[in-house]
Amino acid sequence: MTPTLLIAGHGYLGQEVARQARARQWTVFTLSKSGDEADFAVDFTDEAALSKLARQIPAPTHLLASASSGGRGVEAYEEIFLTGTQRLIAAFPSAHLTFISSTSVYRQTDGSTVTEESAPQGQTATSAILQEAERMVLADSGTALRLTGIYGPHRSVILRRFLAGEATLEKTEQGLGLRLLNQIHRDDAARAVLHLIAENERGLFNVNDNEPTSQLATYQQLSERLSLPLPSTAPPNPNSKRGWTHKAVSNAKLRATGWEPHYPSFLSALDDLLPTIQS
Repeated sequence: MTPTLLIAGHGYLGQEVARQARARQWTVFTLSKSGDEADFAVDFTDEAALSKLARQIPAPTHLLASASSGGRGVEAYEEIFLTGTQRLIAAFPSAHLTFISSTSVYRQTDGSTVTEESAPQGQTATSAILQEAERMVLADSGTALRLTGIYGPHRSVILRRFLAGEATLEKTEQGLGLRLLNQIHRDDAARAVLHLIAENERGLFNVNDNEPTSQLATYQQLSERLSLPLPSTAPPNPNSKRGWTHKAVSNAKLRATGWEPHYPSFLSALDDLLPTIQS
């Protein structure tokens, strides 16, 4: 049976999932609070609005919760990731839910490799909310995907900061630029979502590329490629958006299902990425 997919959160990732799913001839409905470019302007934390939508569209076989908190803090996390997820499950009880989470729940700082079995360390309020939402989804036989830092067309924090001269090489007692960077191209993340749905894989998965790369190695290769100087040195910033961590996120469980990234590393994507960032 061809899947019918309802995507709650029509942002950077959700739009690409919709594009790829339609290319597979799936039936796709998209919603966002603003309605901007989505099929429906629906706040999925609004129980009445979701109930109305459920009467308007064919029953979806699959749901994707891919909304972002928009950097608005703990209350937004609770509203979107807890309340929103609860209401999606209640409104579409027969659909399989895929929930987009984050590897920011892993707070390791020792350079170790983390898998889905690794215990999150140094829990923050937002990571606790993500884990509670994950448990809710998994208890409903759904799928939770912990994504690393997303980059892709027109979006790369690392590359934009490097080109603007705003990047720094972090200096710690252990050395210079040793922190591992874990990233996933948006298109590969979307492919992972659809692959797991198509293969009826359920559970918890990390979504990362194949090659976590040190900050120093990344900037050295960017410097050589773009003929720009290496960034200046600075101490780590513990207040960065995703927090300061040093870990290698394993994607072995996801790859064991048959998924492989088109871009095995951030540096392998540069030829396609650069024109969209420099334009």
